[in-house]
Amino acid sequence: MGKIIFYEDKNFRGPHYECTGDCTDLQAMLERCRSIRVESGMFMLYDRPGYMGNQCFLNRGDNPDYMGTTCMNDSVRSCRLIPMHHGAFRIKLYENFDMAGQMMELTDDCPNLPERFRVSNFNSCNVADGHWLMYEQPNYKGRHYYLRPGSYRNFTEWNGSTSRMGSVKRLLDL
Repeated sequence: MGKIIFYEDKNFRGPHYECTGDCTDLQAMLERCRSIRVESGMFMLYDRPGYMGNQCFLNRGDNPDYMGTTCMNDSVRSCRLIPMHHGAFRIKLYENFDMAGQMMELTDDCPNLPERFRVSNFNSCNVADGHWLMYEQPNYKGRHYYLRPGSYRNFTEWNGSTSRMGSVKRLLDL
């Protein structure tokens, strides 16, 4: 179980909202979000309702100036608790849509996909085990996308704006 607290003002001031799981629409609870405290668990935040739009991953810790330390604005509109996963991790990345073309399988973090596989565009994937973050740039930089178990027939299904991917990381309880 996780717990995240959203505050309307910096430094954990002003009206706040506590959340212990998924919330598809935070707009009714808060006007804006300027600071966040994650007391337990890992969360993915979205700037649009329904787990859509830009994404931001947060784990346990304080974010007293949320806008100054993340890639998002003050419009946190939905959040998803990332469940704990115990066991193996496995993801298959495909060069083409609909799980076609060259396939690369990973069971561990990969800081540089283009260097390792000589491919930088991944148009579909299958997450067999575990939860993953896929980054647009090598070394876990740039926009990132949360991938939970399931099939993604094209990159738009994980909210991706491009098929170019640089790194991928397992989401472990930190």
